[in-house]
Amino acid sequence: MSDSKSPPVLPRTCLPTWSVADLPEPRPLTWRNWRRFIGPGIVMCGVQIAGGEWLLGPEITARYGGDLMWIATIAILGQVFYNMECGRYALYTGEPVFTGFMRHKPGPQFWIGIFALLSIGAFIPALSTTAAAVLVGVFIGEVPTAEHQILLYALSYLFLIIVALPILVGGKIYNTIEKIMTAKVFVVLGFCLIVGIFFVSAENWGKVFGGFFKFGNVPVAVAADENNNGLVDVGEDWDGDNVENIFASLAEDGSFPAITFATIAVIGAFAGYAGGGGMSNATYSNFVRDKGWGMGSRVGAIPSAVGGRKVTLSHIGTVFPLTPENRRRWRSWWRYIITDQVVIWGPGCFMGMALPGLLSIEYAQYSDLLNDPERLDWAQALITADGMRNAPAALTGGHPMVFWTLTCIVGLIVLLPSQMSILDDVCRRWTDVIWSGVTRVRNKMDSAAVGTIYYRIMLIYLFWQFLMCTFFLYFSSAYDMVIVVANANNIGLGSTALLLLYTNLRLLPPALRPRWYNILGVTMCAVFYLGLAALVTIRQPITLCYFAFFLIWGILWWIFIAPSVKRLPDDTDTSPVVVDNKSNEPREDS
Repeated sequence: MSDSKSPPVLPRTCLPTWSVADLPEPRPLTWRNWRRFIGPGIVMCGVQIAGGEWLLGPEITARYGGDLMWIATIAILGQVFYNMECGRYALYTGEPVFTGFMRHKPGPQFWIGIFALLSIGAFIPALSTTAAAVLVGVFIGEVPTAEHQILLYALSYLFLIIVALPILVGGKIYNTIEKIMTAKVFVVLGFCLIVGIFFVSAENWGKVFGGFFKFGNVPVAVAADENNNGLVDVGEDWDGDNVENIFASLAEDGSFPAITFATIAVIGAFAGYAGGGGMSNATYSNFVRDKGWGMGSRVGAIPSAVGGRKVTLSHIGTVFPLTPENRRRWRSWWRYIITDQVVIWGPGCFMGMALPGLLSIEYAQYSDLLNDPERLDWAQALITADGMRNAPAALTGGHPMVFWTLTCIVGLIVLLPSQMSILDDVCRRWTDVIWSGVTRVRNKMDSAAVGTIYYRIMLIYLFWQFLMCTFFLYFSSAYDMVIVVANANNIGLGSTALLLLYTNLRLLPPALRPRWYNILGVTMCAVFYLGLAALVTIRQPITLCYFAFFLIWGILWWIFIAPSVKRLPDDTDTSPVVVDNKSNEPREDS
């Protein structure tokens, strides 16, 4: 343990050693100072009210009521622990966790390849394509059909460009994202809450919120399901929610219920989108840094193209010695993370799952989209709105088309900012990876030039999005995009959970490492997502296609790309580092 008289001994890693400075003093976190609560948590909440809540939630609740909402409970709780550990690393080092991952052997060259493999799900523009159908639906007043295909394709491409425009302006890119996502959270959840209070029955409120605690409920083959495909097809009668509880079945006759795996990919996708999912959760550490929390205020942030000239970013993070004063400040900063996750992000995600679920459980039953797979390819985001359009007048106050239009508009507010956040997430992640992990960039590029890398990556990523959009639209479907992306994300989240835990246990000083309950929570997150990914992969051929692509990508990486990524020299040092309180003074949060 370090004290004020002995400089810290920093661990030997595959990147240059951190610089050392004192931890900045945090501002008081009080309800009077409410703006301090508007931070990475609400940004992540806005980012993650997307696919699971608006695309897959209606399908799940329409088929099973609220009985499978417990899957979201486990997913969100696991992600709370995951996010807190991402914040822990960023508070101590001022670095995002991906930089921390590259500090491990065998070095950045290896980990950059792994990141590329785990990021494949983010390279498919699932949300912008479904948003195209929503916009067309607003103007034509009904669900788009095959005759609108050319317009749907054109809008899908156009939205890829539109979502990039907001992050070109502002001081920090983070500040722009924060404003947009804060507005999105209040608009979307506010709309769902108002409709829920006045137009959703008390019984359905109980089904949705009670479903969060129905652990062990699983979909089973119903008696009327003659072809055992897990769906109620034409000519088959509905026989309830077709759900049984594993624990109740074991207690009753000692056997497992006849679980149907026909919809396991949808359930896996539902879990993958619940809360966050995939590599997007790790971006929480980037937001903590860019917000200026902890040592992030000494490192900097990624600037926007317009208005960000004064914003800079260090290549390598800065840590602090464990003096009594710094440890006191650490406890205050850690309360920021706990408040952000336990008070803001966690409850926000539960509401983000529950409130749209209220609308879908009340109205989705009046839509025929669920039993029309061809239309569902494009209309996944319109199930609830279509149900409102066709619901009895008593349920909509006699204004079904008003509900249709408002729900479609809110759907656009859900989908387009989330597609923008995916764009920012990928560009931000790879900017940080290159900025810290590539020797030539680290040695030659000035700290004010990080925006150049970010926007070059954006151009490349947009081009790739156009290619993937074309591939799926012509050879698959928008619905398949959603399913593949979500189940691919499960692999990324489960894998990085284990790596995150190893990083914090190895690189952080013992006094700042996660406690046993944090370790248990992150481990639960990893087991849940990797187990679900394995189950989906075994049962659903569509995900096997993803793994084939995953393997081909890996082979191409190691043959053509990896040789060009220079292996970093072992330029770290284990000798004591003397604290320099005169360097790296904290900057104002621009």
